[in-house]
Amino acid sequence: SATRPFPGIQADVFDENGNSITNAGGNLVILKPWPGMLKGLYKAPERYKQTYWSKFENVYLAGDVARKDEDGYFWVQGRADDVLNVSGHRIGNSEVESALVSHPKIAEAAVIGKPHELKGEAIVAFVSLKQGVEPTEELKKELREHVGVQMGKIARPDEIWFVNDLPKTRSGKIMRRVIRAKALGQDVGDTSTLANPEAVEEIAKAI
Repeated sequence: SATRPFPGIQADVFDENGNSITNAGGNLVILKPWPGMLKGLYKAPERYKQTYWSKFENVYLAGDVARKDEDGYFWVQGRADDVLNVSGHRIGNSEVESALVSHPKIAEAAVIGKPHELKGEAIVAFVSLKQGVEPTEELKKELREHVGVQMGKIARPDEIWFVNDLPKTRSGKIMRRVIRAKALGQDVGDTSTLANPEAVEEIAKAI
């Protein structure tokens, strides 16, 4: 939890219709500006207005997806452009990844969204296993159940693929953008910053 807002900061979580919601992922908003808040973008006043003030009337859109519990504590789930929309539920990619990695047999995980006719997005997970662990269909079922216990049934991956490695930058950051593009048959773009470009083909082979 990111705990509660500091004194003087009025934050809330809105759904797409601008309604305040509890115990569900939504848009993190600021209802009352404070002196240190972002007041503009250099030489881009219209972009500032469009990005932060256009979605809800007189309400600042932080650009994050968060959940507020019944005690007023806020849980930041990730950036709004890095969040899955599954049957109307906002689910952070990183949250599902963390749930998968908390399983004792998983070394690393990357989660992407795949267009789905009914749900909007399907949750697709690519995981690497710890040494000595065998990739089996039974393990896939076990992982789905594990995520369901950690986050609820709505967050269970629709697809789980086993890979030996995940594409990463030289600093060790998993390149979710590259994984999604490869998985969806799109152009992966520039991969010169990858420490392990061969891992991109791992994604293609897995699916």
